[in-house]
Amino acid sequence: MKIYSYKKIVGIFFLYILATGCQDFLTEESISNITTDSYVGTEAGYEDLVKSCYPLLRDFILQYPLALPGTDIFQNAIWSVKAVGQGPALDTYVNITSEAFIGPWDIFYREIGRTNAALSRAENVTFANPATKAARVGEVKFLRALSYFYLVQTWGDVPMPLEETVSANKAVVRESSANVYAQIIKDLTEAEADLPVVASNYGRVTKGAAQFLLAKVYLTRGWNFQNSLGGSPADFNKALEYADKVIAAYPLVPQYNTLFPKRSENPLTQYTGAQEAKNSEVVFAIQYNNDVLTNAMEGSNREPGNYYHSIFPGNSDLIGGKGRTSDYNRHLGQNEPSPALYRMFDPEVDSRYSHNFLRVIYALQAVNNYAYSFTDPSLTVSYAVGDTVAYWTPWNKPATGPNKGIDEGGTKKYAVMNHDQIISGEMISRLTAFRPSMWKFWEPNIQYGDGHGTFDFALFRSAEAYLLAAEAIVKGATGGALGGADVYYNKVLDRAVGVGVDPLRAKNPEDLTSMETESYRATPANISIDLILDESARELMGEFNRWFDLKRTGKLVERANKYNFWTKTTGNLSEVHLLRPIPQHEIDRSQPPISQNPGY
Repeated sequence: MKIYSYKKIVGIFFLYILATGCQDFLTEESISNITTDSYVGTEAGYEDLVKSCYPLLRDFILQYPLALPGTDIFQNAIWSVKAVGQGPALDTYVNITSEAFIGPWDIFYREIGRTNAALSRAENVTFANPATKAARVGEVKFLRALSYFYLVQTWGDVPMPLEETVSANKAVVRESSANVYAQIIKDLTEAEADLPVVASNYGRVTKGAAQFLLAKVYLTRGWNFQNSLGGSPADFNKALEYADKVIAAYPLVPQYNTLFPKRSENPLTQYTGAQEAKNSEVVFAIQYNNDVLTNAMEGSNREPGNYYHSIFPGNSDLIGGKGRTSDYNRHLGQNEPSPALYRMFDPEVDSRYSHNFLRVIYALQAVNNYAYSFTDPSLTVSYAVGDTVAYWTPWNKPATGPNKGIDEGGTKKYAVMNHDQIISGEMISRLTAFRPSMWKFWEPNIQYGDGHGTFDFALFRSAEAYLLAAEAIVKGATGGALGGADVYYNKVLDRAVGVGVDPLRAKNPEDLTSMETESYRATPANISIDLILDESARELMGEFNRWFDLKRTGKLVERANKYNFWTKTTGNLSEVHLLRPIPQHEIDRSQPPISQNPGY
């Protein structure tokens, strides 16, 4: 556990000052005789210390191997699994030297080191406005609680330093999960009392953010994983209470797709206006524009920017494309949607389906007499700019006969891929991509590559609070402001499909041969944890929550083995994996070595 000392943190926020251009400070007086201790004791210095706690959130959200792959809705990329024969993101479950563990462990504890320094120094700092100081301390307590929440969910009992680290120390003691949860709730409760409803700068922590996290923490503790969290049924009532506060303060936006970057499915008619990430539904977002507290990712050579557009699969380098350009940008073969995920949607009425999955690739330049077929050199095609090159059918309307491509006896001169062909990875023609893009976070007109995106990442939004409330009620909470669990659930669904519309999904999403359907509208009779998890999959796919939701509800192994194609095939996932292994580098550098989680 590498907790950074105060001196190193001070160096970081002095760099922050230089990078963000505090010209008055730099020109009005020489800082050569100002010590870090004296500077942080001033209001301006303490403000900078608090600001230094925010940049790591950008690295924080890049730890997606903890949250996405190896669940029921995301698996390894098809090519990687075929190459190595592994199960779902096996590295993120069993490899104790994997960067999938080393990265987040170190980042979370770096954040804790900074927040501990800020909290330890707060007592000796005087602000002109005491409420401002209280708010800054509240921000830091929230950020520390956020880090510990992800740590304790991922690894169980973890070290829990609460004071500033001022000297090297190899002694590491794992604190019980129950004590970690008690500290998280203490920090968040104190933060909620002092945080403002509206932040002085957009992007800072607010009262609503603390309430949202309290709802999720109480809900998680209520489930009381392996009777180790100190939870009780009363926690579900607290979760509902805080979820209701968030719902009342953060109304849903009318349309799902306005929560994400505006774009057209056809790059030839691409949206070119300003992108606005701020809206009524976002409770707390990690910022990526330039006018924020900080604008860099630390400890990395990556360009600053949101690169969630590139961590999902897709193929844009098809015939008729322009190569590596911003027209479709980069899609890595990671976080492959499971076959079942597509089948959990009604493609005809659920607006989230069309937003989340790119269904058509268009020719961006003319192509003449392209050799279409692997086996028949006489089979050639030509495209004009704007012609369709590839089309992926919805799962419930597979193409047959003349509606297939000319290579399969049809009349279409573009590749037509049915759902079973997408999953099998069948390359039916030279121009075919075997999977569509999962492009929920795709941002147009940004430089090709991983980074550079400027759209904020919404870590908390109120649509999730509705589902948290529904889950709490299913677990026994009473007194919901909106009524029963089905009411909360349907509020989220109504936005996606329309009020009263009855959407149909595959009754058995895991059975790719079945076309039998069932409604996914909630009623008092059918509302259940599984129904809520299905809706969470549709609404929140890719939003850094899935593994934690499945682990909390005790559904990870069951649902991954049922819906994740590679888990189902290889059987690599078991109850052991409900806790991740302590990184080997942490065991090596502690003295005496801290204990490993069972089974690793």
